[in-house]
Amino acid sequence: MFESPPFWMYIIGFLLMLGPLVTVHELGHYLVGRWLGVKAEAFSVGFGKEIVGRTDRHGTRWKLSMLPLGGYVQFKGDMNPASIPDPNAPPEAGSFQTASLWRRTLIVAAGPVTNIIVAIAIFAAFFAVLGKPTIIAEEDPRTVGAFAEESVAQDAGMQVGDTIIAIDGDTVEDFEAIQKSIALYPNRDMVITVERDGSDVDIPLTTARVEETDSFGNVSVLGRIGVGPSGGKMAFEDVSVFQSIPLAAEQCWEVTGMMIVGIKQVIIGERSIKELGGPVKIAKYSGEQMSRGFLSFVSFIALISLNLAFINLLPIPALDGGHLAFYAVEAVRRKPAGPQATEWAYRTGIAIVLTLMVVVTVNDLVSLPLFGS
Repeated sequence: MFESPPFWMYIIGFLLMLGPLVTVHELGHYLVGRWLGVKAEAFSVGFGKEIVGRTDRHGTRWKLSMLPLGGYVQFKGDMNPASIPDPNAPPEAGSFQTASLWRRTLIVAAGPVTNIIVAIAIFAAFFAVLGKPTIIAEEDPRTVGAFAEESVAQDAGMQVGDTIIAIDGDTVEDFEAIQKSIALYPNRDMVITVERDGSDVDIPLTTARVEETDSFGNVSVLGRIGVGPSGGKMAFEDVSVFQSIPLAAEQCWEVTGMMIVGIKQVIIGERSIKELGGPVKIAKYSGEQMSRGFLSFVSFIALISLNLAFINLLPIPALDGGHLAFYAVEAVRRKPAGPQATEWAYRTGIAIVLTLMVVVTVNDLVSLPLFGS
């Protein structure tokens, strides 16, 4: 592993990660569209000027374009790759705009769903090949065996030998579940329920806010209560291929939940907006994970694939989720939203996306060593 990855690794890692993921996203749109009888006029790997391409027997132009950052599919009747209808084009059979509501819904949803499938496939492969990480111990792995030097749990009255059974009333199954239930919530009031001498004891406390720095200098703000498990060791439990799929789906569900919590905390002010990252930070993390090795890089790809799906499903016009929101309105009204409302919604959506891009890009640049961070 590189202590500090060379600059070229950031670029290569970013291209190898984001390019294929966005292309696969668009391929999902294309395949479902073709299956449902909607013609694609162009499928581009990359953006900008065409470098090389060919037209297949279905009339689709497959091309490699100048900027290798993802790609797009342009359906018949679209004015541009953003699937905005061409007002000058008369409705034609096989165009996206004349497709039935349920067909358009499936085509739009296919992109983010494909990203979710990619993430599940990667996590399932990890579980099937490496096994499921688990703590093997003679006693209950939720039993407290030690305290950190500064432990809010010990200060609140928790004792060695207590078994943590619930957090804010929600049962926890193992020590990993305890960590996940606390890490996302720095400076949060909680009630930890422990089993002590056969009785349940509620221990109110406030989680500590801890800044942890990894080997590359990236800082994460986490919640901690300062407890460690009583013995045990980490091992990998063998699982079958069929068992690995639901485990992977559960992993994706948990990661998505963490994303939702993180965004909610930024909105209500519990976390700084500086924790949001954009393309520059993704490129930085891509190079760092690539320097750790193949498995770390592929795991990071799965996380970013989930991020792409989540972001695209947000109900913001100009994103897939915005299109789906309009289709929901159309399903209720039995007719599409009016052209003026649609136009203003798209303008607002584009403004939101551009504003967010500016914010995260500024965050990325300020966090670079060049600016003294």
